[in-house]
Amino acid sequence: MNALKLSTWTLRRRILALCVAVAFVLTGLGVVAALTAADSNRRLDDVVNRASPMRAAGERLNTALVDQETGIRGYAISGRTDNLKPYEQGLISEREQIDQIENLLGPGSLDAKIRADLAVVEQRARTWHAEVADPILDAVRTQGPEAGRALVDAGTTTAFDQLRASINAMQENIGVLRKQSADEAKEASQQMVALQIAAAGIIIFAGIVLMLVLDRLVSRPVTELATQVRDVAKGDYEKHIDAQGSPELRSLAEDVDGMRRQIAAELTEVREARQQVEWVNEQLKQQADELTRSNRDLEQFAYVASHDLQEPLRKVASFTQLLQRRYSGQLDERADQYIAFAVDGAQRMQRLINDLLAFSRIGRLTSGFTEVDLDRVLTEVRSQLETRAGDDAEITWHDLPTVEGEEPLLTTLFVNLIGNSLKFARPDVPSKITVTAASNDDEWKINVRDNGIGIEAEFADKVFVIFQRLHARDAYEGTGIGLAIVKKIVEYHGGRIWLDLEVTEGTSIWFTLPVLAGVPVHEKVKEDAL
Repeated sequence: MNALKLSTWTLRRRILALCVAVAFVLTGLGVVAALTAADSNRRLDDVVNRASPMRAAGERLNTALVDQETGIRGYAISGRTDNLKPYEQGLISEREQIDQIENLLGPGSLDAKIRADLAVVEQRARTWHAEVADPILDAVRTQGPEAGRALVDAGTTTAFDQLRASINAMQENIGVLRKQSADEAKEASQQMVALQIAAAGIIIFAGIVLMLVLDRLVSRPVTELATQVRDVAKGDYEKHIDAQGSPELRSLAEDVDGMRRQIAAELTEVREARQQVEWVNEQLKQQADELTRSNRDLEQFAYVASHDLQEPLRKVASFTQLLQRRYSGQLDERADQYIAFAVDGAQRMQRLINDLLAFSRIGRLTSGFTEVDLDRVLTEVRSQLETRAGDDAEITWHDLPTVEGEEPLLTTLFVNLIGNSLKFARPDVPSKITVTAASNDDEWKINVRDNGIGIEAEFADKVFVIFQRLHARDAYEGTGIGLAIVKKIVEYHGGRIWLDLEVTEGTSIWFTLPVLAGVPVHEKVKEDAL
């Protein structure tokens, strides 16, 4: 009767019953494992967070006392107060380490022994200070170094040796505490392993039972169902699908057959939709190609326009300069002013066209990427900017990598960034410019920072736009294209650039360059000042 009733159970009910039984047993094991783990964690905490820090503090306490003894002897020999620094620092460290050990001690019996050892250490430290250190200090301060040396020569190291012996005794008890906690943690870990083995055995047994149930009620019927589904997948959309086995599988077969009918009905719509998607993709591809051609034509136009404007502009500039030289002072003051305006305008137009020409050439005239040592690039940049920097400016760099790129463009990048730092220096404050680099996964983050007048946060995006100026033309020279060229060079090399808004003084600009595979970071710091 019970066997017949069991045979009517659904697959879900059978699996649920098996899972409940296994879960009940595993819950019991889990409770025991949790208690064992808690005890193990407590023991490990004693080792990691109490015994080990106490032992380290004991070592530092010993070092602090040795520093004090060394400082006293140095002061007694030389009489110089700077020789007392080890002594003074040792006093501070001694107090810190004693406080740390006291804070780490607990209520156990071994802790009580360590606490007693620590009291002996403090008592012997006070004795050494009273009998040795303080008399030497008073003698040197009141009578001079000769008196201090006399006390050192006449004294013995017995008090200090006893002090160090008490520290060693304390360290031995700390070691005993650490070993005891480690042994208890090891025992708890072994219990955890046994519980895990038992849980694994239960899981394996449940898995075997579950596998047999699934093979009888699921795997075989599913194999038959899969054969029918494959026939439909091959194109036989009129084939009826049915299945044997559990009620769930029969219901699944009905759902799959309904899906087959739905697929057959919608197949035509899917084909039409695919054709529409292909058409849209083709239109998008054509638009992308057209956009690429348009950008290329714009760059070509900027290049040609800049190049073709050079000759007539040179004539205008030459003749206006000739007028200025030949007739300066011969006409009235207003005529001289007009000629000066014309000369200045022609020269500014020449600079704008040259900068626009340089901007349009980036990525068009290329010599190909090579391995570029940025240390060598910065040396060249420093040489180019030596006249502008003067004697007071300081340019430093360290740990710069070797990257893959075009060396002339990377040189132009650093010339513009460091040149801006020199240009926008604070009045009467020597420029300090630092270039650093750090590896970040698959890219190098490079920073150029100065102590100049800085850039307001509201202009963080504007500074990288072509021909954008933040200051009046008569305040600072330039065309406003330098940082736009820098941005284009960085993006041409596959990087990105941004303004660091968190600095409180000066300007800090970050940019990235891809990491060159196989080239390690330089293990050096190179600092040169102009």
